[in-house]
Amino acid sequence: MREITLTDMERLGAFDEAERTFQMTEEAFRSFYELTARPVRVYLARMTGDDRLADDLLQETYYRFLRARVSFENDDHRRNYLFRIATNLVNDHRRRPFMEVPATAIAEVPDTIAAAQAADRAARRLDLHRAMKHLKPRERSMLWLAYAQGWSHEEIASAIGVKTGSLKAMLHRARQRLMKALTTGARS
Repeated sequence: MREITLTDMERLGAFDEAERTFQMTEEAFRSFYELTARPVRVYLARMTGDDRLADDLLQETYYRFLRARVSFENDDHRRNYLFRIATNLVNDHRRRPFMEVPATAIAEVPDTIAAAQAADRAARRLDLHRAMKHLKPRERSMLWLAYAQGWSHEEIASAIGVKTGSLKAMLHRARQRLMKALTTGARS
């Protein structure tokens, strides 16, 4: 008597669609999630500027990741694919019309050196946030992955879907545009 194969089981209807597409064990997914959820969440929050939207997109990112019928060469490939899904979701969201959420006001701080330094950091952060809004979504993604996440050029190129040679020039132009926006005092 021959052994029953996966093809036989599928023909018999023993597995539903969800079971066939899930390529990771629960434990493997849990480990992967623990390693990647925070960086992806921070990335989404930075790209959208909205914590609640970032939470929604994070959930959708992992949902789509689990439903993808992709075999991965290694963990880096899996992580890059996850960030690509997140980037695509942000881009899809940006294509839809939405209302601008006003920036939060900086609270009054007492006149102390520490408070002045905190206000200066907040102002620089706000300036950076405003300058980043003037960049294209792809430029923001590249800069964030390179400088906030510390990714290599190869990893970024894979995540956003460009060639490594092209990425170097694109990253250079994005840095130049950011510097220009910061020096001209981009206000919006």
